[in-house]
Amino acid sequence: MFALMSTETHTTADPQGEERTTHFGFKTVREEEKVDLVRGVFDNVASKYDLMNDLMSMGVHRAWKNRFIDRLRPHPGQKLLDVGGGTGDIAFKYLEKGGDDVTVFDINHEMLEVGRDRAIDRGLLRGIQWMQGNAEELPFEDATFDAYTIAFCIRNVTRIDKALAEARRVLKPGGHFLCLEFSKVVAPVLDTVYDTYSFEILPRIGQLVANDRESYQYLAESIRRFPDQETFKAMIETAGLDVVSYENLTGGISCIHSAWRT
Repeated sequence: MFALMSTETHTTADPQGEERTTHFGFKTVREEEKVDLVRGVFDNVASKYDLMNDLMSMGVHRAWKNRFIDRLRPHPGQKLLDVGGGTGDIAFKYLEKGGDDVTVFDINHEMLEVGRDRAIDRGLLRGIQWMQGNAEELPFEDATFDAYTIAFCIRNVTRIDKALAEARRVLKPGGHFLCLEFSKVVAPVLDTVYDTYSFEILPRIGQLVANDRESYQYLAESIRRFPDQETFKAMIETAGLDVVSYENLTGGISCIHSAWRT
């Protein structure tokens, strides 16, 4: 199934009636602007998204995703919601490892088109659904899914707290929440090397490979703006999920956050 749904969000305001702002990379923007700005970035990079991940992680993202799926432990009868998974990487690995029911949910139509085409090329026509929408407003009933995954997406969400609350809502009791995201480097020296790579080299590669320096600059900035491991763990706990833990990968360049709905 390939369904489309509205991705518009409403302007929010503080108690004094002023518009709320958020960050888009290192820029400050109105909250209602961010959805369109993020959509524009991923419209631009959709056709080269997997190459982008190779460049941003120097290819290591493949090992990270394998570890992520190992933590999920796919099995028949498990119902998975993969949020922000437009090009299908997590969904394909899930099906290959024994899962049989996954809904890929992404705000970006272009990313979903790439994922659907990849699925057809792989002959994956059953057990996978494609839906467009906003992680902050999931169109599913309470307690629908056994597992919720979100990989390299949540840092692009305008209201992370709302996305986490929605994740808890749609999980069944006993359901597993897993998030894979770039994080704060904790290994000495590696942080300096990584900063140089992210802000000096990556945007140049983006310009050469995709003719799009600005999107790659935003992606590097968005990583630096994302909360560190302990802060994000606290946000997950505030959302009402339990048994929260995290596992640093490659010195904290990325991190798997795990939690459960009890």
